[in-house]
Amino acid sequence: MKRPTDLAVPDFIAAPRLDLAGPGVALWNDVLESGLEPGPLTTGPDDLCVMPYTSGTTGVPKGCMHTHRSTMHTLVAGMRWFAMQPETTLMAVAPFFHVTGMQGSMSAPLYGGNTVVLLPRWDRDAAAMCVERYRISAWTAIPTMVQDFLSNPKLDQYDLSSLRRITGGGAAMPAAIAQRLEDMGVPYIEGYGLSETIAATHLNPPDRPKKQCLGIPIYDVDSRVIDPTTLRELPMGEVGEIVIHGPQVFQGYWNKPDDTAQAFVEIDGKRFLRTGDLGRIDEDGYFFMVDRLKRMINAAGFKVWPAEVESLMYQHPAVQEACVIASRDVRRGETVKAMIVLRPDGRERIDAEQIIDWCRQNMAAYKVPRIVEFAAELPKSAAGKILWRELQERENARNDSGEQACENSRENFRGNVAGPHNEQSGRQS
Repeated sequence: MKRPTDLAVPDFIAAPRLDLAGPGVALWNDVLESGLEPGPLTTGPDDLCVMPYTSGTTGVPKGCMHTHRSTMHTLVAGMRWFAMQPETTLMAVAPFFHVTGMQGSMSAPLYGGNTVVLLPRWDRDAAAMCVERYRISAWTAIPTMVQDFLSNPKLDQYDLSSLRRITGGGAAMPAAIAQRLEDMGVPYIEGYGLSETIAATHLNPPDRPKKQCLGIPIYDVDSRVIDPTTLRELPMGEVGEIVIHGPQVFQGYWNKPDDTAQAFVEIDGKRFLRTGDLGRIDEDGYFFMVDRLKRMINAAGFKVWPAEVESLMYQHPAVQEACVIASRDVRRGETVKAMIVLRPDGRERIDAEQIIDWCRQNMAAYKVPRIVEFAAELPKSAAGKILWRELQERENARNDSGEQACENSRENFRGNVAGPHNEQSGRQS
C-alpha cells in the first residue's frame, strides 16, 4: 500500500503500477490473489537453488550454479558470525540480484526475523534519513556507497547515533574512509566472497577487525595462498593467488564446462576454487587482498598493484573516487594512470600536477601515476563496483588508435621524403 512520504522515492516506485499483459507474463498481485498453496517439498539440499551471475568486472558474466546447501551455508554463517538478534533493524541498499544483497540484506534477515528497511535506489540523503527515522543499527554497503555517504555535506544534520556497524566487501575499503567511519564510532567490518561462493568465505571478527583486511576464513572454509603458476602453497607474508575450499563453493558455471574446469585445482585431495585474486596471510592468519591477478601493471619491470595505489590516493582530501589502470609507455612498457573524480570543493582548485606531486610525497616513485585524468563520474556496475576493465579497454583502444596514427604519420613522412617534389622542402625543414 502506498503512503505519502518525504523521502527521495525513485520515479519507478512512485509511478502507478503498470497493467502488463502478454504471453508468459504473470503479475505478482495476480499470483497472491489466486490463493494457490505450495505443493509438497521435492527438492533436497544438493539440488540447484539459484544462479547468480558474475559481475562482469573481470570478463563476460557467467551463471554460478548454487545448491540449497551452499546457499544456506553463507546465509546462516553470516547471522551467527555477527550474533544478529531479531530486534536488529537493518537497511538494505545492495541490489538483491547481487550475492551481497541477496544473502546479507534479504535472505539472512528473513532467516533471523529482522526488520529490513529497503532503499530501492541509492540516495545518500534518503539513506541518512532512514537511519535516523527507523533507528537502523546495521547495514551492508560497498565502499563506493560509503564514500558517497560520508562526502554528503549535510551528513551532520542527521542523527546517526543508532548506527553500530557497517559491513561490506566487493572492493577494498580505502583506509582513509574506514578511519572517518571509526572517528564516528562506526566500525566497518570487511569481508570477502565471490558470486562463486554466494557471499562471504572470509570475515573480520567483529571484536577484532583489521583495516583493509579480508578477515579470516569462516566456518568450515579451508583457504590458502598459492603460487599461481606452480600451485605450491606459499608461506606467511608471500603474495600469491587465494584459493578456497568450503561448503559454499559453487558447483560450476552454467553450460560452461571448460570455464568450470579452469576454475578449480586439486590440492591435498581437495577441490579448491581459484579466485584470480592475489593476497597474503599475516602472522595472525588474517588474509589481505593485493589485487586482481589480471590487473597488475608492469612499469619498467616493477609490479604495481592498482588497488594499493588507489587506497593511497583516497587519502588525498580532494579525491572522491579513484581508479588506476595501465597506459602504454614507450620507455617503461606500461605506466600508471589514475582516473579521478574530485570532491566538489576541489574541482576548481586542484589540477593533475598537484595530484602527481602529492603522490610523489606519499608513495614509492615507481607507483606514482604519471598520467592523471579527471572525470565527472566513473562507470559502475549495477552493484556499484567501479568497472576498471571498461576503463582499461578504453585506454587500450586509445593507445591503439594513437599508435596507428603515429604509424600513418611515419608512412606519410617516408612517402614525402621519397617524393621528388618534396625532397627540397624536407631538407629545408
